Amino acid sequence: MKNLDEPLYLSAREAASELAVSPATLYAYVSRGLIRSEPGENPRSRRYRAEDVRSLKNRRTPLIETQGLKSADLPVMDSAVSTITEEGPIYRGVRAVTLAETATFEQCASLLWDSKSADPFARSNLPIVSPTMRAIMDATETAPPIDRAVAVLAHAAEADPRAYNWVSEGRAATGARILRLAAAVMSGSEPSSEPVHKLIARAWAPKHKHAEDLIRRALVLLADHELNASTFAARVAASTGVSLYDAVIAGMVTLKGPRHGGVGPLAAKLLDTFLEGDIATIVRERVALGERFPGFGHMVYANGDPRAQHLLDRLIALGADPRLTIEIPERIAEATGAFVNIDYAQAVMRRFLDLPVGSETTLFAISRVAGWVAHATEQFESKKLIRPRARYTGPSPAPRRGR
Repeated sequence: MKNLDEPLYLSAREAASELAVSPATLYAYVSRGLIRSEPGENPRSRRYRAEDVRSLKNRRTPLIETQGLKSADLPVMDSAVSTITEEGPIYRGVRAVTLAETATFEQCASLLWDSKSADPFARSNLPIVSPTMRAIMDATETAPPIDRAVAVLAHAAEADPRAYNWVSEGRAATGARILRLAAAVMSGSEPSSEPVHKLIARAWAPKHKHAEDLIRRALVLLADHELNASTFAARVAASTGVSLYDAVIAGMVTLKGPRHGGVGPLAAKLLDTFLEGDIATIVRERVALGERFPGFGHMVYANGDPRAQHLLDRLIALGADPRLTIEIPERIAEATGAFVNIDYAQAVMRRFLDLPVGSETTLFAISRVAGWVAHATEQFESKKLIRPRARYTGPSPAPRRGR
């Protein structure tokens, strides 16, 4: 019999505590339909069905056990690098949205890498560009930025005599060289000790007075996001003992996917559609047809992406088109209940600064190098191979015949 004293609904904190999971995992359960969720007392809060939470809690472990799996086999791991909360990502105890107010990308990367005794971004710590790398850079000048970076990085470890320095500060210094090289190659610049946000602004928007600040903020906000697909790929690669360069390559090629780093350009196309007609009509028609809105909704941030709001608030303060920063987000949220995410905010920023087409994904990749280096380094230090198990769903073998 049901206990009448048990509440029907739980807050996000209560539900996560009941399941002994992070808020990110709770939101993932909701997105998969395992837990029902509905608006709370205020528009930006939600509550969760207590019976769903307790049902999941009761069957979660037995389900794993009956399929021949143990909890240790699952791809869940401890990490001191970052976590995700309703206030946005936390980088080693510091809120990313707070960091974005004043910190440089280099300071953010140093925090993620836990660099305390030496500055990995010393002016003398520059990447080495071999003749082979230079030839690749020249031959791939018109290639997509991420493809170009992958091709160059594939030869960079061989050119770098310190690529396999396993000392903590040595790895951080290698990370800085990788970051400087990747930023230069993907922005079409020469590697240098110039701050990354200045290098990108000079390459993409040299005449826009707000480019440096906005790009700096975006880089910090995008630097890491816990165990997303590309970061997990980087950690898997690192767990096998490859170089830090190769671990970053694993992250880069995963980021290219349209369901991960490729959403930004889709959000940019959505903006083009809205600016060609009446916003209210377009929203209504797309909703009626069941079409999605790239750049809206997030499997983790059910109540809105704090990174996106930070960037949009800054764009509003700088006088960006209110149709893009206010009207479109409000109308889509009203019609669908989905709030803007960082991909949409990046698309608005690209239009405001008149950055190159497709630069959303490129900026995402440059920024995320900081996170990949942090997670790969942490994986190196664990000395553990990531080897999750599979839950077999294929046919059973035929019975053995008796002798």
